[in-house]
Amino acid sequence: MPRLLKVAAAQMGPIHLTSKREETVSRMIALLQSASSLGAQVVLFPETALTTFFPRHLINSQEELDSYFEHSELHESANTKPLFDEAKKLGIDISVGYAERTPEGKGYNTQVYYSAKKAAIIAKYRKIHLPGTKEPFEDPNAVNQLEKRYFEPGNLGFKAFRVPDVIEGVSKKGSGEAAPGKGDPIMGMIICNDRRWAESWRTYGLQGVEVVLCGYNTVGWAPDLWGTRKPMTPQQAEEEALFHHKLVMQANSYMNSCFSISAAKAGLEDGKHDLIGGSCITSPEGHILAEAKGKGDEIVFAEIDLEDCRQGKEKTFDFDRHRRIDSYGLITQQTGIVEPELL
Repeated sequence: MPRLLKVAAAQMGPIHLTSKREETVSRMIALLQSASSLGAQVVLFPETALTTFFPRHLINSQEELDSYFEHSELHESANTKPLFDEAKKLGIDISVGYAERTPEGKGYNTQVYYSAKKAAIIAKYRKIHLPGTKEPFEDPNAVNQLEKRYFEPGNLGFKAFRVPDVIEGVSKKGSGEAAPGKGDPIMGMIICNDRRWAESWRTYGLQGVEVVLCGYNTVGWAPDLWGTRKPMTPQQAEEEALFHHKLVMQANSYMNSCFSISAAKAGLEDGKHDLIGGSCITSPEGHILAEAKGKGDEIVFAEIDLEDCRQGKEKTFDFDRHRRIDSYGLITQQTGIVEPELL
């Protein structure tokens, strides 16, 4: 039997240092309403969707830095409650990325999943693979990535979760045999750089994930950050970054037999950081089902059938029959590269 789900990535155009929360949330509500007109049941917003991507800036004022963080639960915050109220009204689940400040004063790059029917946040993820540096580059014109300065590595792990009340007639606990692929959808969240790491996806794959939600912000030109394998123009670098984004979404969706939804901020943010966009929805066979057409506010929409995950999970990548964990020890025993001895 098909398990149909209508999903959307809400790509957003640039948000600047001077942008007001109210106007940003208004844009998000407009996108949510557009997704609703298409029948969307789940909508994903980008990483740090409420503000500019402030880790590109060296911010010495604690007061200014704190202004980019949310200091209470997102669906209860005065800043963002209108978005969640609209999601509840429309009956659409949403996943939103933001900068979280905990009561203990720690900062995390966070994403939450809100169930409209439950009127509650049912899952939270904190970004684990923080890229970049703690100190800015010496070159004043370099594109910085200071997440290690402003955020702690995520401490919640890669925990998959069931999403209730989006598909009718699914199996529930106690209703009989718990056959794989018959229950409420299984989802997982990753943020930006996490998508480049096979371990992120495989941890979710081992939990039977059917949809991976990935919010991100990626610049097209950052040679100090990524290094230069060969001379490139900014246009070539952006094309390469967009290629790599699609590559990891398509390859990992295929290798873990799951759909993925990726939502970006796009365009020239703060007048100098050109974000690649490229929001897309990808199938378990690695095909892009829908993708953004431009670099502004845009809904990327598709109807997916979670039954399409079964072939890969039960045949090509039947983990239970084919994985050989006795051969994978280095993955958990070692972080950096250790080359074989010289001949």
